[in-house]
Amino acid sequence: MLNDLEGDRVPESLPPIVDAHVHLFPDELFAAIWSWFDRFAWPIRYKLGSHEVLEFLLSRGVNKVVGLHYAHRPGIAKNLNAYMALLCKSFPQLIGTATVFPGEKDAGEILERAFDIGLAGVKLHSHVQFFSMNSREMHEIYEICSKHGNPLIIHAGKEPRSPVFEYKVDPYEICGAARVEPVLKEYPDLNIVVPHLGADEYDIFGELIRKYDNLWLDIAMVLADYLPDPKPPDFTAMRLDRVMYGTDFPHLPYAWDRELSKLCGLGLDESDLAGVLGGNAMRLFSNE
Repeated sequence: MLNDLEGDRVPESLPPIVDAHVHLFPDELFAAIWSWFDRFAWPIRYKLGSHEVLEFLLSRGVNKVVGLHYAHRPGIAKNLNAYMALLCKSFPQLIGTATVFPGEKDAGEILERAFDIGLAGVKLHSHVQFFSMNSREMHEIYEICSKHGNPLIIHAGKEPRSPVFEYKVDPYEICGAARVEPVLKEYPDLNIVVPHLGADEYDIFGELIRKYDNLWLDIAMVLADYLPDPKPPDFTAMRLDRVMYGTDFPHLPYAWDRELSKLCGLGLDESDLAGVLGGNAMRLFSNE
């Protein structure tokens, strides 16, 4: 898998592409994350710094990138957000998002400041940050995102599940569609993005995306035939105006364009393909 062939660039025949799931961290955090992956997950093929990540994708024909990061402990979100904002100044093709550690001191102020400096959403990770979707701390974040019209990108699916001994709480106890739906109901003006098509509850999230206009999904790592999955989703049956192309780059064990090739081989009509590849993400982050 690590040696599968990669393309030189995006095919010129494709519509504009937005990779809506790209991780960007300072070098020292990237190094710590790679060490964790080497021990507990999969080997990372592209161990690149943030500038290199952006240069790699943009030089290969990706038009825009949504940059994601997350604070794994209290006290670092403010600096991470400042780092992302500086990247956005260097790369106008970057749509930068904020992060915050739910429940940390001045969390609301940290998030407000991140939006004031131009970050366009917030990324949280249930598996890493161990929060309850219905906590007071999370409701503060929902309210701030709703007020600003900025989306919340939240890894709330149960998979990919890492070794439970690495976590304070079993992800299966705090994640899943049953915990996302009440938030969709209570905050209809809050756009929520669930990565990985909600793995592994594909059918349930497929139903929710038809039911709630404020739910969005990305396809990161789901179409690449890498993650173990006895029942892959029928992606073409989902509400494709709410699904976005994303890769999880650079945290991949396979070629950067593997998922792109799979997506383009599904036979989607021109309009649906254009939406998934980039149009839906541009609409979401333009507050349209």
